[in-house]
Amino acid sequence: MVTRLIAASALVLVLALTAAPVRAEGWGDAPGKAMMAKEAMPPAGTVSVHTAIGLPEFLPGLGKLFVDPKTLPVGPYLAYDREGKQLVSTIYMVPLKTFDGHLRLDGLKTSGRPVDHVDMSFNPGHPGVAEPHYHIVLWHVSGAAAAAVK
Repeated sequence: MVTRLIAASALVLVLALTAAPVRAEGWGDAPGKAMMAKEAMPPAGTVSVHTAIGLPEFLPGLGKLFVDPKTLPVGPYLAYDREGKQLVSTIYMVPLKTFDGHLRLDGLKTSGRPVDHVDMSFNPGHPGVAEPHYHIVLWHVSGAAAAAVK
């Protein structure tokens, strides 16, 4: 049952990403057009997750993460490559209770960049987001480029 719900949620998410973005109350707003430029890091109003919640400056497999503190703990988190020059993904950390409660995830912002692919993985909790949650990673780069974020 839970596996079907997760698969259905992932499918709905992928389908939603092909539609025009809409405002989603409670899921944060995309932090502005400045983030669309490769040189704009970090966008105004965001801080590193190291500053915000004490995670390392760089997370292998995800990158250098920045977030608007007002959107914690869900995000969106903006992930940049190791050099901090290219936005590689937009990440949401969605509490498991959201899925258990059959709540909707409408209008997740994609930062205005095209989404190449989506990854979704369970996390039992970590500093800053202690409760069990799913990482929903909207990759703006190819699978090969995403795998290179080490």
